[in-house]
Amino acid sequence: MRPSALLRSPGLGCILLGALAACGFAPLDWWPLSIACLAAWMAIVHRAPGLRSAMARGWLFGLGHFTVNNNWFQHAFDFQDKMPPVLGYVAAVALALYLAVYPMAAAGIAWRARGRAGPDFPYVLVFAAAWIATEWLRAVLFTGYAWNPLGVLWVPDQAIAHIASWIGTYALSGLTIAFAGMVLLLWRRRWWTASLALAVPLLLQPFGYRTRPAPTAPAAPRVRVVQPNIGNEARVNAAERSLETLIRLSGRPGPAPRLVVWPEGLVTDLLESGYPDYVYGDRRPYGLRARIADTLGSRDLLLTNAPRLTFDDRDRILAAGNSVLAIGPDADIHGIYDKAHLVPYGEYLPMPWLLKPLGLARLVPGDMDFTPGPGPRAIDWPGFGPVGIQVCYEIIFSGEVIDEAHRPRLIFNPSNDAWFGRWGPPQHLAQARMRAIEEGLPIVRATPTGISAIIAADGTLLATVPHETAGAIELPVPPALPPTLFSRVGNAMAAIIAALFFAAAIAIRRRRR
Repeated sequence: MRPSALLRSPGLGCILLGALAACGFAPLDWWPLSIACLAAWMAIVHRAPGLRSAMARGWLFGLGHFTVNNNWFQHAFDFQDKMPPVLGYVAAVALALYLAVYPMAAAGIAWRARGRAGPDFPYVLVFAAAWIATEWLRAVLFTGYAWNPLGVLWVPDQAIAHIASWIGTYALSGLTIAFAGMVLLLWRRRWWTASLALAVPLLLQPFGYRTRPAPTAPAAPRVRVVQPNIGNEARVNAAERSLETLIRLSGRPGPAPRLVVWPEGLVTDLLESGYPDYVYGDRRPYGLRARIADTLGSRDLLLTNAPRLTFDDRDRILAAGNSVLAIGPDADIHGIYDKAHLVPYGEYLPMPWLLKPLGLARLVPGDMDFTPGPGPRAIDWPGFGPVGIQVCYEIIFSGEVIDEAHRPRLIFNPSNDAWFGRWGPPQHLAQARMRAIEEGLPIVRATPTGISAIIAADGTLLATVPHETAGAIELPVPPALPPTLFSRVGNAMAAIIAALFFAAAIAIRRRRR
């Protein structure tokens, strides 16, 4: 579509620009296209005749952007018998209808700060600040939906992505908007900003590169990641097959201690002892743990996702937890983590009094909602130190993945990305890499069908098991880096950067008067 056509049909143009901008994320990684689309959208917003029109153009951009960005969302409905799969397409668009509110707000704020003679530097700065604020709100309101902040575009360019170790992902998103705005000013022949627009990526390179961790010794503790390639549809009545496959891929002990990690969603048996007998059936917890322990050496530890239950004083089930259990070579449980940031409509159904009569159910099979745990925690094990845990979706929340009082040596992220189609797994992996950069910590991902990975503390992929492939990867545990600026300050950095952008825009406006 020609630029003149975008201006003649701004509504359609905004939808198309938003959809194309989503192609900058994994798996396509066409981030230059995203920058161009953002620049064109900012121009269309500036030309809006009024505030309502500007906000409509922001909302339409968000509608196209989030519909494409979250297209994987439809696949989650393929595994819930209570709802037809076609409802997934409706749900993906319905989610985009809500998420588009945040670009709408950013566009409205930026339009109010526009220059009368056309887009100028203060307009760009206010747009960037507004984007930071609204993207952060998207991550926190109504339990938050932090999937694919704009800053994740830069994961393929690690030098720029490493700026997140200083300011975090949301502030990096604001810098992305600022860069797109400079491209817009370049197109408008604002030559005094042209050199800045072209130089920004180069200027950021020295700040982005960080000292790589020292190589690990051959006898250092090792981590083994298991990916059995068992999809959701293959798990029905297949608990024993899943367990046998996990055990087979776990390998055998060696001279160095091992941390063996299994994915989310495959161990459906109850592994804790002490529950009422009626919940176990013929699969007793100690026998299952003993089989798992047989794969471990005397200094090994295995982390697996498994369900947990709580009961009332009459032995009736009160609640379930989506948990990670640490099993040692003695077949005992040496630590437990309960997932804290649950997925609405996936692990619990909001407003069940309203939605259940309408025939809606949560996407994960079963009738019992999960209950949240207390938040980030670490499990200690001799030879490894504290191991932080974030289950699946929890890893996407910038600044919320570690216990600040007990900084871990690494983060284990078990996930069930078999729900996510083909676009979701690489996007989830990219966001895990951004958390590694922000926190200066290695991250180990184990998924049933991919993409499992060992990620260095600087975001580098050290090893992966490809999508829909069975296998295991094993390496020495990657070393952690010292705490980053972002790990110390957190998302206050986003507020600081946004405030600086607003202040600079006001100062420039006043100077011109």
